[in-house]
Amino acid sequence: MEVVLAQPRGFCAGVERAIEIVESALEKYGPPIYVRHEIVHNRHVVERLRAKGARFVDEIDEIPPGSVTIFSAHGVASAVEERAAELGLSVIDATCPLVSKVHIEGQRYAREGREIVLVGHAGHPEIQGTMGRIKGRVHLISRPEEVASLRVADPEKLAFITQTTLSVDDTRAVIEALKARFPAAVGPDTKDICYATQNRQRAARELARRVDVVLVVGAPNSSNSNRLREIASASGVKAYLIEDARALDPAWLEGAGAVGITAGASAPAELVEELIARLSELAEIELSELDGVRENVRFRMPKELLEASL
Repeated sequence: MEVVLAQPRGFCAGVERAIEIVESALEKYGPPIYVRHEIVHNRHVVERLRAKGARFVDEIDEIPPGSVTIFSAHGVASAVEERAAELGLSVIDATCPLVSKVHIEGQRYAREGREIVLVGHAGHPEIQGTMGRIKGRVHLISRPEEVASLRVADPEKLAFITQTTLSVDDTRAVIEALKARFPAAVGPDTKDICYATQNRQRAARELARRVDVVLVVGAPNSSNSNRLREIASASGVKAYLIEDARALDPAWLEGAGAVGITAGASAPAELVEELIARLSELAEIELSELDGVRENVRFRMPKELLEASL
């Protein structure tokens, strides 16, 4: 059986930075370090950090006053920041810089007096954080069909921003529908879909052209991992999202001459390696990797931890 790896796959710079922040904070301050929500959407990463002394909480009020606290890569609402200050928490912000960029854009549009359409998925931590950082009216939609029911005060004063981990194609369809109904609407087109999301989606589409089955390694609550599975499936091949090698059902591979593997931006490389090992137990495999973007992006660490390393 041929096994083909997508390139790129797995960790992006924002995820690497977030994990490094937790590990560096544990090293500098010692455990426990408190993290609001999962630092990234991957159970294996969370469990590894928990074993080192990180404590993950759902709400800021669960954290003892004065504790070292990390905000996850998805970002938080202003109210969370304010409550952390009231509790005297020593906060280190692990928000992905590309998510912060969306916050800044939304705040700028709000200052201009515009209503904002946020394209994203309700309930996702990134969406909760973004909506909670914009003063003004924000309409959340996820599908082009929802544009028809939008009610805005002034069609000439409308802007849009997007969740960073969506499908580029889906986002483009929503933006086109918005511009068709509200020609004066302004926004960043698909530029808010982060570079890592775009690269992985492009690679998944190419992978699906080469194989009979695509396996996406990622967590079920990972937006970008779910989009990879959807993209592969839309390309006409069977595609499955699995947390790790244990979730592989050999029946999925029956009749497949070539199997493709990719991984969401929060999936560690060792999970892909374990999946390859599992496939090699089921059949003799021939492993190859697609040509693709070699990412070399690195994001600067927060000043609190930069100072610790000097």
